[in-house]
Amino acid sequence: MQMLLSVTSGRTACINATSCLSMKENMNPVPKKQQHQVKYLKSLVPPLMATLVALSPICYTPVSFGQTIDVQRGAALFGQACIGCHVGGGNIIQPGATLFTKDLQRNGVDTEEEIYRVTYYGKGRMPGFGENCTPRGQCTFGARLQEEEIKLLAKFVKLQADQGWPNVESNED
Repeated sequence: MQMLLSVTSGRTACINATSCLSMKENMNPVPKKQQHQVKYLKSLVPPLMATLVALSPICYTPVSFGQTIDVQRGAALFGQACIGCHVGGGNIIQPGATLFTKDLQRNGVDTEEEIYRVTYYGKGRMPGFGENCTPRGQCTFGARLQEEEIKLLAKFVKLQADQGWPNVESNED
């Protein structure tokens, strides 16, 4: 079906529905270049918002004071009980049993729970430090650690292993 319209304002006549739509697009007061720019800017909004959210402080909350204290206490305990054999995450007694992630994974001790268990009860040449450690031959002859102290140590060791054992300073002697 054809429509014949006469436009007297100097524009071409609308002959059918397709040409009418074409005329309507040509009569748009916003230039095509500007329309393209607006579409381009609108296409940038989702990735920019995603980047903004990913980099916002909501996603990366700063370490709380309590967590900082726990890390410091863990470092102090490590310096008292573990550093003799595990300086810098290494192992001077058994080189294949370091506290670096690859060795922890290979030895099946790559979770806080497993690190806790080995620290409490011992394993192989590693003596246990738990108050109720048995058998007696597997446990340290030195000072024993309380359960909460071993939990702090396990958390500290896991955190250090995940970070590749960066230098940690302890303010306690």
